[in-house]
Amino acid sequence: MNKRIISAFGWSSTAAEVATGYDLSGKRAIVTGATSGLGIETARVLAGCGAQVVLAGRNISEAKPLVEEITAAGGKAYAVALDLADLRSVEAFAATEGGLPLHLLINNAGIMACPFGLTKQGFELQIGVNHLGHFHLTKALLPALKAANGSRVVSVSSSGHHWGAFDFDDPNFENVTYDPLVAYGRSKSANALFAVELDRRYNADGIRAFSLMPGGIMTNLGRSMTDDVRTKLGVDPVSAKNIRWKTIEQGSATTIWAALGRELDGTGGLYLEDVAEAAPNELGMHDGVKPWAIDPELAARLWDWSEAVIANSVNPA
Repeated sequence: MNKRIISAFGWSSTAAEVATGYDLSGKRAIVTGATSGLGIETARVLAGCGAQVVLAGRNISEAKPLVEEITAAGGKAYAVALDLADLRSVEAFAATEGGLPLHLLINNAGIMACPFGLTKQGFELQIGVNHLGHFHLTKALLPALKAANGSRVVSVSSSGHHWGAFDFDDPNFENVTYDPLVAYGRSKSANALFAVELDRRYNADGIRAFSLMPGGIMTNLGRSMTDDVRTKLGVDPVSAKNIRWKTIEQGSATTIWAALGRELDGTGGLYLEDVAEAAPNELGMHDGVKPWAIDPELAARLWDWSEAVIANSVNPA
C-alpha cells in the first residue's frame, strides 16, 4: 500500500501560509463560486501569488468588491457570469473563457441540503449544480487546460460524501422520498469520483485532478438548511455549537494545497483533507474518505452517465 501524501501543514493552517513562496505570474485560474466564502479567499490567495483570476458566479456584481481589492493590491482579476444550474450558461462561460491556456480550475461553487428543486435542464438541484454543472464546465475547458502544459483541476467535495454513494438507479429522487442530506452526500461523492476519472483520462495531457474536504466552516453554504436538517447534523440550530469550526482562511488551505502543493506533483485522483491525502474510512462518519468516493470503476461509470444525461438534455433527440 502506498504511503499517504502529507505536507508540513495541518488542520489549523491557512491558505496564505500554504501559498507562501509560490509564484503564479503568467498563469491563469478560474474559481467558481468566487463571490462568497471559500471562493473569495481562494481567489484572493491565488491572485496574491500573481495569477490572473477569473471570478465565476451567478451575480458578478457581488464580485466587484473583490475585483477592486485584488486590482488595488496590484493583482489581476475580473468577473464573469456563470450559473451552474443552467448548462447553457456553462457553455456561454466556456465559450468566452476557454480561448487562453488555463492552469488552474477550482470547482468550488456548491449548494447544500436545500429543499427539492430542479436545474434548468431538469436534474435534481444538488447533483445538477455540484456535479453536472462542474463536469460540463471542465469538459468544455479541456482544450484550455491542455494548452497550459501542466494544469490542475480541484473539486471541493466534503465529508458529506459519507451520507450517500452516488445512486445510478434514481439520481433525481423520482422513486424515493427526497432527503436533502442524502442528495448532498451523493453530489459530494460524485465530486470525488469525477476527480478520479478526470485524472485517469487526462493525466497524459498534463491535467491532474484532486478533490477535497475543506473542513467545517461557517459560510452561507448552509443557508438553505432547515433547523431539522441542522439537528440531524448534530449542530445546535441556534448556537451552531457541537462542531469544531475552521475559519474561512483555514478552510481554504486544502484547496490551495491541491492547486499548488509540490508534494502532489506527479500524482492525481486523490481525495485530500487537512492539507494531506485523506485516510481511508470504512465505518465512521467524520474524517477520511469512503471507498465509494474513490472507486475507479464507479468513477468511470459516473463519467459515462454524466456524458449521456447531459447530451440528452442539452441536445435532445
